Amino acid sequence: MTARIYQPAKNAMQSGKGKSGIWLLEFVPEQRRSKEPLMGWTSSGDVKQQVKLKFPSKKKAVRYARREGLAFVVEETGSTPKTRHAPKSYSDNFKFGRQSNWTH
Repeated sequence: MTARIYQPAKNAMQSGKGKSGIWLLEFVPEQRRSKEPLMGWTSSGDVKQQVKLKFPSKKKAVRYARREGLAFVVEETGSTPKTRHAPKSYSDNFKFGRQSNWTH
């Protein structure tokens, strides 16, 4: 029973930074999923696949895994680039002496 600790990526509908600091602990599947012959649904006998625990920091997730005696792997997503945006306003489009010559 191995646990995986990682920080999930933002989904396509998310543009802000809300909920971007959470860490998840989920178990690596021990059994393959199988297709049920009657209805065609995907099923598995491994109940631990349904468990996802959320933590506010990596340190707390690791501490929980050690306290519970779980074998775990921490997946670092790498350094996320911090983008800096220059402040803009709509009136700057019509400012005199603008850098680019914009005509209609």
